[in-house]
Amino acid sequence: MGETQARLEDVQPPPRKARRALLRRLADVVSLPASRINVFERSVVGDLLVDVLRPAPVEERRRVAQRLAPLGELPDALKRLLLRDEPQVAAPLLEDCAALSDADLIGCARDAAIEHRLMIAARRGLSEAVTDVLLSWGEEAVIAAVLANSSARLSQTTLEGVIGVSRAAKALCPALLKRAELRPSGAYVMFWWCGPEERRAVLQRFAVSREVMQDCVEDVFALAAAEGWDDPVARKALQFIERRQRNRAAIEKSPYADLEAAVSAAAANGLSRDLVGEIGHLSGIKPLTAAKIMGDPGGEPVAILCKATGLTRQNLLALWRSMRRPETTAEGAVHPDWSRVQLTYEMLAVDRAQTVLRYWNWTLSSALTPTLLRAIREGEDELIDEYSTPERAAALALADNFGR
Repeated sequence: MGETQARLEDVQPPPRKARRALLRRLADVVSLPASRINVFERSVVGDLLVDVLRPAPVEERRRVAQRLAPLGELPDALKRLLLRDEPQVAAPLLEDCAALSDADLIGCARDAAIEHRLMIAARRGLSEAVTDVLLSWGEEAVIAAVLANSSARLSQTTLEGVIGVSRAAKALCPALLKRAELRPSGAYVMFWWCGPEERRAVLQRFAVSREVMQDCVEDVFALAAAEGWDDPVARKALQFIERRQRNRAAIEKSPYADLEAAVSAAAANGLSRDLVGEIGHLSGIKPLTAAKIMGDPGGEPVAILCKATGLTRQNLLALWRSMRRPETTAEGAVHPDWSRVQLTYEMLAVDRAQTVLRYWNWTLSSALTPTLLRAIREGEDELIDEYSTPERAAALALADNFGR
């Protein structure tokens, strides 16, 4: 063993003192101010430095990167080499260098490793173009780092993609809800898989009033009525805006005197598929929406339904019992789920509860077409209209229901 080691030591190359000195000198020249070296000279020196730097040890490359990080301008070839180097070499540039353009960061994100993308995700002032590429990989750690970076900007298309990822990666939900770019359309669909605290945040921040819309289109209701409500586009929009939640026409056809009677029947006999559909019709929503609400494991959507339709606390309790959901724990205390549902009922104003309920109904049923249903069942995302907010929301919210 000793002889072998001795022979290996005999063939080790001698220390390259001249090369190391050249490396430092060239880095010094690249670092000269613009008053001492013009852009073409800097570029030529940079090309030469790349050749000397490529075979250098990692520690030497890291020292050069540290030396160059404070500069406001770097030769392109040198940036490309260092940014794609080992993480410890690229780190000084990715963390601090102001000379990096969006193109530099995008190229590094595409060509380097996840460690590089994590460092990019922490940079201040990331543009939408950079975050689009960073998040396109679907890496949960990188997504979390970008969401935690308050100075990073996200496009709505990218944000919708992250919302879709959050369905399986629920740990992303709290950070998503803090993003300034998030809109009600995304928050309402996220509600279905958020935890209790995040659901409360959705309702507190995004359960908006429709009062301004109602004031602006007040005269349009008369126009639509005069036309016999024969325009389906106008009818759907006005149904979302109007103040009345319950469906008066459904009451005339229902075997129950009103919504309260249907809820009482459910409490007495339990919920059946037909009764869920009937409660939905009387509430002014589609059976599919009612089924999604009644089947939600958290229970908060039931409180929203009751508040939006003017049902009382006693009606809420009756509906809760009809679902065979617990009111107390084994120790006799109020069950956490029931406590949370009651709190949800109390915290929401009627108008805001109606906004959430109608948005769910709009996205979960009004947008459904045979093409969309096939896309949801078969996972054919290309069949979903990229410009249709309700179609995209329905695809996310209903994927599990169709066994996707």
